Amino acid sequence: MSEILKIKKELNSEEDIKRLFDITIKEAKELNNKYNMFVTITDEYNHINSDSVLNGIPYTLKDNFSTSGILTTASSNILKSYVPVYDSTVYKKLKTSGAVLIGKTVLDELAMGGTGTTGHTGIVKNPLDENRLIGGSSAGSAASVASELVPFSIGSDTGDSVRKPASFGGVVGFKPTYGRISRYGLFNFASSLDHVGIFSRTVMDAAIVTDILKGYDEKDMTSLKDDGIKYVNEINNDVTGKKLFYIKEIIDVETNDENVLKNIELFHKLIDKIKENGIEVEEVSFDKSLLNALLGSYYSISCAEATSNNSNLTGIHFGERKEGKDYKEIMINTRTEGFSELIKRRFVLGSYILKRENQEKLYLNALRVRRLVVEKMNELFTKYDGLILPASGSIAPLINSDTSNRLTSEYLLLENHLVIGNFGGYPSITLPYAKIDNMPLGINLTCGVNKDALTLNIANKLEELINYKEVI
Repeated sequence: MSEILKIKKELNSEEDIKRLFDITIKEAKELNNKYNMFVTITDEYNHINSDSVLNGIPYTLKDNFSTSGILTTASSNILKSYVPVYDSTVYKKLKTSGAVLIGKTVLDELAMGGTGTTGHTGIVKNPLDENRLIGGSSAGSAASVASELVPFSIGSDTGDSVRKPASFGGVVGFKPTYGRISRYGLFNFASSLDHVGIFSRTVMDAAIVTDILKGYDEKDMTSLKDDGIKYVNEINNDVTGKKLFYIKEIIDVETNDENVLKNIELFHKLIDKIKENGIEVEEVSFDKSLLNALLGSYYSISCAEATSNNSNLTGIHFGERKEGKDYKEIMINTRTEGFSELIKRRFVLGSYILKRENQEKLYLNALRVRRLVVEKMNELFTKYDGLILPASGSIAPLINSDTSNRLTSEYLLLENHLVIGNFGGYPSITLPYAKIDNMPLGINLTCGVNKDALTLNIANKLEELINYKEVI
């Protein structure tokens, strides 16, 4: 199934492409008034004709990808008037392929958040229920696909920022292997964890877009040589006999939350269905002390890297500058007024973690946890083809609900295990599999490094088995 190919059949001329652009822009403005998806809507028609499958297809782009001549704010006041002079590799490839940009989407400020509530333009609402969150940090990108405005959108994923919003929005969210898609021109959050990610309405569309974007980039030293595989050609391969596993300690949740319990019940029903269709699934045990350390280690690593990566946001060279009697006062005033309280707390935490006297206990220990987790996962991937788990504990939370309890031991593992995919740089995909109160639940599949084709192949089979559109 492919929404992109459906749209493609209707585009027989430049006039058709322009007409679709005009219709989509009008709808984008209407939806933005309801859900606050966009920082910028690109009214100016800019299309490069191509023989690519994406020629004429409208899409949206998270506002932390550099776009020459187009406002790029990372949803932060410190960059609210920043217009880059260069294109990110992702944007350049999409532009060359003939895809048509509709707008730059809202994110949690500097991509540091998972709620979609901290962008400088306000809260992003879930198009499936505007009283609920869509999640973050790739909030606007997820909402633009969940609302069916566009067939795909580009986001970034440092801990779960594509795959968790995909679960809350009932769409597909795919994060390929680390380096599979160039990060050049993506504003760095935590460089060792950052991945380019894709939202789409079908697994096939995720494969189509990944085929366009993947490949080595001399401007990104972490990018990988193209694996030479056309993923759309591998997506329908037979998966009979493939072996998946799930982690007992993540699923065994002690809670009175009816939605969480229902999610786990639905997960086990899906596992039974998968087994009936020729895929093996086994339960495995994982050191719970390592699992409990996932979130703390993620914060230690990401805050430390973010503090370093964003040290250039001073108001001296670019961005919003506040006045001061000398350059030191300018930087202090700019950073004090330019960042939200959440971001300032993360930078303070990152600076504390990187202090020489704290590095051993906080930063290096976090790296040790990461290494041990990755070593165990790599060992499991020698026996199994993939890890399958619910993408989140429950459905999208209400905007005014207290989500702080998601950090308690009751929810810690089920809500935060997706970071494993970033620790190891593994390809990882979320797709909708069930509903509670008419809101979607996502299932997540994570495979070994460089197993992108296999990840999409198995996910495509799961999509076929689930038949989400028929789920009541």
